[in-house]
Amino acid sequence: MNEVRSRLSKCFAAVFPELIEAEILRATPDSVASWDSLASVTLVSVIEEEFSVEIKPDDLEQLVSFDKVLNYLEQTKSVA
Repeated sequence: MNEVRSRLSKCFAAVFPELIEAEILRATPDSVASWDSLASVTLVSVIEEEFSVEIKPDDLEQLVSFDKVLNYLEQTKSVA
């Protein structure tokens, strides 16, 4: 598992502690019962802190799965 994926997995685990690793890698709002609007805000906050990035409000709608968040972070030049 690459570093960004590993760090992101830890972010998801912090927000969704009930998920096992395999579930985290497939996580979407449809597959995780506790992924509501509050969880989304919390997840974004945790990710921003972990990666020292600011996720633009316009980008939030596209971040609807572990893979999409991972792709977003990998494309973000300021990933620490």
